[in-house]
Amino acid sequence: MLLKLFIDLMSLSRKDTAYLVLEDGLVFEGYYFGHKGLANGEVVFTTAMNGYVESLSDPSYKGQILAMTHPLIGNYGVPKIIREKGILKNFESGNIQASGLVLGEITDGHEWNSEKTLDEWLREERIPGIAGIDTRALTLHIREHGSMPGVITNNKDAKGFDDYEKINFMKSVSVKKPIFYDNEGPTLAVIDYGMKEGILDCLHSMGYSIARMPYDSSEKKVFSYDPVGIVLSNGPGNPLLLKKETETVSNLLEHGIPTLGICLGHQLIAMSQGMEIHKMRFGHRAINKGVIDLRNGRCMVTTHNHGYAVAGDIPKHVKISHISLDDKTIEGIRIDSLNAISVQFHPEARPGPNDGFRVFEEFDSMVKNSTRSRKAGKLTLHG
Repeated sequence: MLLKLFIDLMSLSRKDTAYLVLEDGLVFEGYYFGHKGLANGEVVFTTAMNGYVESLSDPSYKGQILAMTHPLIGNYGVPKIIREKGILKNFESGNIQASGLVLGEITDGHEWNSEKTLDEWLREERIPGIAGIDTRALTLHIREHGSMPGVITNNKDAKGFDDYEKINFMKSVSVKKPIFYDNEGPTLAVIDYGMKEGILDCLHSMGYSIARMPYDSSEKKVFSYDPVGIVLSNGPGNPLLLKKETETVSNLLEHGIPTLGICLGHQLIAMSQGMEIHKMRFGHRAINKGVIDLRNGRCMVTTHNHGYAVAGDIPKHVKISHISLDDKTIEGIRIDSLNAISVQFHPEARPGPNDGFRVFEEFDSMVKNSTRSRKAGKLTLHG
């Protein structure tokens, strides 16, 4: 027992001191794990107790330092990447997307299917982590003062913070050229604004072929694949910067082809119809958020990762379909005249419960029931 205590104390003494410095001057002292360098980004928190592999590889976290409120993270290690038909089954992208990771305590856990520890993964990808801080105090501070820029550093007097709201992350998270995933069914055009691979997995599991398109694909390019439906993916950053993308979405919706928007895609559909988007105080990031479907009164437990939300006046042709049970945030809309639906939460739920999969089932029914003409000559394309 004394030997173990001595070893633990020696190990603690060898840990390199690190600081989480927030823009408002608050400093948390801890110790480095992962890459011992500088991380700069917007500091946000998630209340998820598991799923750190999926969260860290989620492109929606690009430009953010992720704090996990659960006190012990790393228990089951990091698994080997699994692909089936070109689609990731257990990661949301091929690498870590978050700028940094903040934990109360990190463990070097291993499970039967892991190939490395969380610490080893962050070191390989040169992503700084800080542990040994009071993540509950940090969370309370963010809830009171809002998400804000911060840095993980070895200098507690660090200055200079990235302005997350002014950075367009699309080029760094979207595919560079179209990728086609063949299947038995017809083709969906999926515009990749920083898409989680779980969305691809769900759509492909329903039998659809998928044309994965870069974020800046034109209306003409999208329709060159003769899609039976369009999906607008999630993605990072401030949606108000995406003027051109909003215009493209507006043009796509004019044709009445079944369209599904998810997270950022939901916000783009809303903006294309003249609705407002506002920055939330600290956002929704969790895997157990209650959402109610106003059309039938059914509640779903859902996965969230968003710092912006739809707000303001609702046009007459737009119907609110889902709201948050926590704060009444608009979580879904339906536009029957344009054959479009969208949700702010993540129906693919990796990680999380599968309640939201019914959104994909609704979209599937829309596609199959659509009577829209497929004759290209009837389309008026822009760009």
